[in-house]
Amino acid sequence: MFLLRRYVCIFTEKLKNQAELYVFLSVKFSNCNGKRKVQYESSEPADFKVDEDGMVYAVRSFPLSSEHAKFLIYAQDKETQEKWQVAVKLSLKPTLTEDSVKEPPEVEEIVFPRQFSKHSGHLQRQKRDWVIPPINLPENSRGPFPQELVRIRSDRDKNLSLRYSVTGPGADQPPTGIFIINPISGQLSVTKPLDREQIARFHLRAHAVDINGNQVENPIDIVINVIDMNDNRPEFLHQVWNGTVPEGSKPGTYVMTVTAIDADDPNALNGMLRYRILSQAPSTPSPNMFTINNETGDIITVAAGLDREKVQQYTLIIQATDMEGNPTYGLSNTATAIITVTDVNDNPPEFTAMTFYGEVPENRVDVIVANLTVTDKDQPHTPAWNAVYRISGGDPTGRFAIQTDPNSNDGLVTVVKPIDFETNRMFVLTVAAENQVPLAKGIQHPPQSTATVSVTVIDVNENPYFAPNPKIIRQEEGLHAGTMLTTFTAQDPDRYMQQNIRYTKLSDPANWLKIDPVNGQITTIAVLDRESPNVKNNIYNATFLASDNGIPPMSGTGTLQIYLLDINDNAPQVLPQEAETCETPDPNSINITALDYDIDPNAGPFAFDLPLSPVTIKRNWTITRLNGDFAQLNLKIKFLEAGIYEVPIIITDSGNPPKSNISILRVKVCQCDSNGDCTDVDRIVGAGLGTGAIIAILLCIIILLILVLMFVVWMKRRDKERQAKQLLIDPEDDVRDNILKYDEEGGGEEDQDYDLSQLQQPDTVEPDAIKPVGIRRMDERPIHAEPQYPVRSAAPHPGDIGDFINEGLKAADNDPTAPPYDSLLVFDYEGSGSTAGSLSSLNSSSSGGEQDYDYLNDWGPRFKKLADMYGGGDD
Repeated sequence: MFLLRRYVCIFTEKLKNQAELYVFLSVKFSNCNGKRKVQYESSEPADFKVDEDGMVYAVRSFPLSSEHAKFLIYAQDKETQEKWQVAVKLSLKPTLTEDSVKEPPEVEEIVFPRQFSKHSGHLQRQKRDWVIPPINLPENSRGPFPQELVRIRSDRDKNLSLRYSVTGPGADQPPTGIFIINPISGQLSVTKPLDREQIARFHLRAHAVDINGNQVENPIDIVINVIDMNDNRPEFLHQVWNGTVPEGSKPGTYVMTVTAIDADDPNALNGMLRYRILSQAPSTPSPNMFTINNETGDIITVAAGLDREKVQQYTLIIQATDMEGNPTYGLSNTATAIITVTDVNDNPPEFTAMTFYGEVPENRVDVIVANLTVTDKDQPHTPAWNAVYRISGGDPTGRFAIQTDPNSNDGLVTVVKPIDFETNRMFVLTVAAENQVPLAKGIQHPPQSTATVSVTVIDVNENPYFAPNPKIIRQEEGLHAGTMLTTFTAQDPDRYMQQNIRYTKLSDPANWLKIDPVNGQITTIAVLDRESPNVKNNIYNATFLASDNGIPPMSGTGTLQIYLLDINDNAPQVLPQEAETCETPDPNSINITALDYDIDPNAGPFAFDLPLSPVTIKRNWTITRLNGDFAQLNLKIKFLEAGIYEVPIIITDSGNPPKSNISILRVKVCQCDSNGDCTDVDRIVGAGLGTGAIIAILLCIIILLILVLMFVVWMKRRDKERQAKQLLIDPEDDVRDNILKYDEEGGGEEDQDYDLSQLQQPDTVEPDAIKPVGIRRMDERPIHAEPQYPVRSAAPHPGDIGDFINEGLKAADNDPTAPPYDSLLVFDYEGSGSTAGSLSSLNSSSSGGEQDYDYLNDWGPRFKKLADMYGGGDD
């Protein structure tokens, strides 16, 4: 059985003044047989709606009147389709007055169920615990706070003094203090507004104890549901959404999905979002190119005509609204969706001209012949834009190729194989242009995707060539000079040019040949010799040059190979040319063979014999032929004195006619031991020195003499230079050597090398007039008039020596030619004083006789003569 209840609700006056949703009651249909899925419906859907959870709310603002005071709520079982109904009566909540404040409003009361008890010794059956329905409390309530919710009471409070408490999150657990209870009256209250987005449900437990703290009643559970209010706007996950769609897409093509979220209850209207497109830019070719699924946010195309070449990007303004998109009560937010139209290959490449022209010189490769230009409306530098060129006709031998310029997309026609002007003067190529990816379905290549390329071949002067090259001829050696061997001519591939070819010789190692510059006839100028070192494997190579008179002149080379046939023109020679043997025939013998520069059949087998003269040859020696190539020479007599013997041997080859030669074998006869080895050293001396060794010794002697001579000349020059630097007069008593011996004063390097000739006799000095200008040194005597120095009398009186010196000093001070001539001469410090007096202290002859000159003896042997002269001695 379903229980139907009649609801009487107090309708707040707020509904009359504010256009917002207001939840004012919750209806429940309970089934005694179990729970069923029930669908609710209001009899006045324009004014009131019922959620799936039974919450009843007003959908618009209106003044409460008699027509709005009553309405019905229907419930239908989704499985059995059974229907029930309940009546809801609305009444206004009276305005609070001072009297009403004093008298608290009536609050719902929750009574603890009765516990088990004993009566007359028997257990009485207790009623089952009540199931307390949840308390629904709207979020964001404006108060006043604390706001009373429910009163908890025990039926034992008549006999006992009880205390009430509540526990759980929101009471004594975090977040604490939201719910409080009066411990005496049991009044449960909320202290502040609730936020469903933080905590949607509170589960509390109510307790009743006596004054001693003993539990009187079993705790009961109290569930407080926070009723959602539409206090959160939808928020898009991204403010800007980017999507792509290929151009030419059919209607219904999926583009992208935009998503918004709402912090309100997603199972209620407050969190149910709906999407719509507010605007589209640009609006071509249709203002409604796209649509959006209002529930999922999927954006799809609804119109045809997407063309990237016209519109590359669309901008959509998307709006998300809660309350199932209700424009009046729903909250909205917007985001931007940018849809890029991607390129598809819907535009084939088209040539800018139907015919292209180009030219190429013959025999040239890797040359750009023509530049093919195309246009393509697709997005540049994509596979739908990149062109691929293909030669479809006019090139059966594959002499051309087309490469694509990656920057300009042009086709570069190049030559990959040489072209001969004499064979092909022009090519007409058929070229097709395609893209790297196939065209979109339904699009065909237009005629503009095919073009013609006309290539003209330019004739150029080509190299003459010899044919065959190399040319091989067979010829016997020994041809005399002036013999014509062959004609070696070149061909000119330029058949359409009138040109002459001239021939010259490039390489002729033995200088045996010459070529006629006009007709190319080759003639010998020397005898051909197969045995020449310039012949390798019987082949002689000569190279010739053929040059034309074109512009520019061209040339080609050819090789003539002469295979020389052997003739018997070389006589055999004995080999080896020197040998050793013992003085006695036993146990020694000499094995010999023959050397012939000819080849078979003009070489071996050979015949060996001894000449008849001189007679001593056959008397002393005997020769025995071992085979066609070897023979053995032995002593015929029992003893032959040690020494060097020249044995002539006649050797004859097998040529036709045969050729003979007498070769000399130098045999060294020496004393031997029992093993047949030479023991004397005279044989080495007897061998003598060859001409080459004697010449080498003479050259060494001459070189040694030249070195000795050069050393002697160098020593003489060195002595001469040393003597030139020494003074000509170097006696011990000559005071002038003090200038060279003592180096206590001077102004630098240029003051050290004095002109020593000034110290010599004036007659021997070279006149200054004959010296060239500009080579005089700083310390060299300058050219001035000779000063007048006083002349000392032949027999001066000792007393006049002072006057003579003073006059000479004065003349020297006024003489600009007196050395040193360097005015910048710096003199070293000579000390603070000297025991000798200055020359300026010398008096005249009248006072000189009274002066004591004995101190001159203390100055050394150099002043001994002055001491003797002026010391007052008798002599």
